[in-house]
Amino acid sequence: MTRHFLRDDDLSPAELIEVLDLADRMKAEPFDHKPLTGPRTVALVFDRPTLRTQVSFAAGIAELGGNPMTVDGGLAAMGSREGVEDVARVLGRQAAAIVWRTAHQSDVVTMAEHAGVPVLNALTDEFHPCQLLADLQTVREHKGRLAGVRAAFVGDGACNMGNSWVLAGAAAGMHVVIGAPEGFTPDADVIATARTIAQETGGSIELTVDPVEAVSGADVVITDSWVSMGREEESADRLRIFPPYGVTEELLAHADPEAIVMHCLPAYRGKEISEAVIEGTQSVVWDEAENRRHAQKAVLTWLLDRS
Repeated sequence: MTRHFLRDDDLSPAELIEVLDLADRMKAEPFDHKPLTGPRTVALVFDRPTLRTQVSFAAGIAELGGNPMTVDGGLAAMGSREGVEDVARVLGRQAAAIVWRTAHQSDVVTMAEHAGVPVLNALTDEFHPCQLLADLQTVREHKGRLAGVRAAFVGDGACNMGNSWVLAGAAAGMHVVIGAPEGFTPDADVIATARTIAQETGGSIELTVDPVEAVSGADVVITDSWVSMGREEESADRLRIFPPYGVTEELLAHADPEAIVMHCLPAYRGKEISEAVIEGTQSVVWDEAENRRHAQKAVLTWLLDRS
């Protein structure tokens, strides 16, 4: 059976730890793992703006002995010039795996149904699971554990990062708190799924509209842009609603004194995070960005091994 990584709960809690352990080994020994020797090709399809995703996958695939083949989503024009089903069949015969950064979760599901090779979600509007692997690897590096760690996500909890944090955090046995205004919490079905997972792992999911309550005593404070891709027309309203949720030195003072601060980038300084915080001693955003490479190498290797 071909395994895919389309949303965070495609990995069981035990499998998540397997992948993170492999990511740590790959970070320590970056050139000792060559599952793509040949070189085998991995297709990288980008419909959305990208920096970290493109460079981390390209560098990681090369380190695994493979060939990263970038496919311009605009030129492919999937969904208009050619259906996703047909593109999937074509790419599946050219590549050992497919990585796709696009808008709609339903499209990566369709790709996985027809490709015949592992498909990895490199970001959709609903989930950002590869980012969460890097985030969890970063938390383990700085905190020494995941289970029992209190992580506060503040800002737009209705974005892909909010959805992914509750799923992945629950699988890791973390206590995830979403601090967001009414109407900006993660998807209700995703929260329900995460709470079911948390019953197995000892984690928990909390929701609050109070940013101070959310970060109080937190070991990890996370934020993301208040205006996600595709939501630009809502900028004015969002910039009026979200300022109390900005991760400033004042808000961070309510977290544990040893708390780390995370942001998946790009960051809009002076909005969701202050210049002083992102450049401060508690910020681990650059570790987080680097760990995209190691975590993605691990999950790609893991999927290929089990497919």
